[in-house]
Amino acid sequence: MATTATILHADLDAFYASVEQLLDPSLRGRPIAVGGGVVLAASYEARAFGVRGGMPGRQACELCPQLTFVSGHFKEYQRLGDAAIKVIGDFTPLVERISIDEAFADVAGCTHLFGPPAEIARAIRQRVRAELGLPISVGVARTKHLAKIASQVAKPDGLVVVDPDTELKFLHHLPVELMWGVGPATRARLAEIGVLTIGQLAKTPGCSLKQVLGSAAGAKLAALAWNRDPREIKTHRRARSAGAQSALGRKPAEERVFRPTLLHLADRIGSRLRAKSRPGRTVTVRVRFANLNSVTRSATLDAPISATVILAELAEELVRALLADHPHEKTISLLAISVSHLEEHWDVELELPLGLTDEARRPGTKKGMARWAADHAVDRIRDRFGWDAIGYGSVALGTSPSVPDEFRKLAEKDL
Repeated sequence: MATTATILHADLDAFYASVEQLLDPSLRGRPIAVGGGVVLAASYEARAFGVRGGMPGRQACELCPQLTFVSGHFKEYQRLGDAAIKVIGDFTPLVERISIDEAFADVAGCTHLFGPPAEIARAIRQRVRAELGLPISVGVARTKHLAKIASQVAKPDGLVVVDPDTELKFLHHLPVELMWGVGPATRARLAEIGVLTIGQLAKTPGCSLKQVLGSAAGAKLAALAWNRDPREIKTHRRARSAGAQSALGRKPAEERVFRPTLLHLADRIGSRLRAKSRPGRTVTVRVRFANLNSVTRSATLDAPISATVILAELAEELVRALLADHPHEKTISLLAISVSHLEEHWDVELELPLGLTDEARRPGTKKGMARWAADHAVDRIRDRFGWDAIGYGSVALGTSPSVPDEFRKLAEKDL
């Protein structure tokens, strides 16, 4: 692990909303949201009213009646995100891009050219502002986790450098939700045992964390709370999973609600897996209930899959089993599917008709091949005429508040 603060985490501020305000100066200083049925991103002016990404559009308008919705300019997001990462790359080849609008960088080997890490961070911020017109916050620290937290503390449009001699003092007074891996559900569980800050988490016995979070998650967060993070910069990250989620607001936990939503999500995921020839063996579903508690279920298959209908059927079975285990939960607010254990290079292997119970879900059987062929026919039509040219029954006839696929494509370039 490094002994000096040479890791940078650079994060464009309210990126999608900032791009929209850049493209249309009349939106500057006003509360705006990218999206429609669901808020995909919100400007800082909108966040001041409590508007957040993933929030239903109707709720956002109730919180902020003067909110302006914009549909989004996906090509501009890609262009400007790439340009910002290129600026960072002009200072060091050790850049790890983790999303369309953020990246880590290790500048230990280039200080003789560009000065101390803090000066490099200032130069990056100045160039991104001057050349692209966008605000970017940068954190500088000894580890990746602390650099990312520092960039969050620096927002909006700031720079925070954490001295190795004072990093625990800096870290321990901060709220736990700034940590990597602490979402609303984890934060709520930690609050139940009186853990609100990273320092309180650091001082919590391991057995208590294990009971609340599980052994693996508890140990990981405990290490990060003491800034023990040995991860190095990885200049190329290939996606290990593909996922999609749909915010539902508050809907009854019934088949008429979750079945078309799961098919819609499976359609989005399956098309991306097929486009890259990267089927996966493990299917995981996540259901978030009205009380914000989330539950997951997964299944691992003998053969990797990418067929939309097969993926949807498996997801339905997992959701039904999950709901049966939680009969007291009557309302759901979010559904998600992910496929992991992706194959790097894979071709369909034909299978003999052996009368297996899961024959229709095995990609190499006659039924499996028919589903695979149907999906590829749909893919070809969409490639030529656009996504909305063809779809699957209940999905094509209805609407879904999931994140548009253009946003996911921006974040999953390496899939």
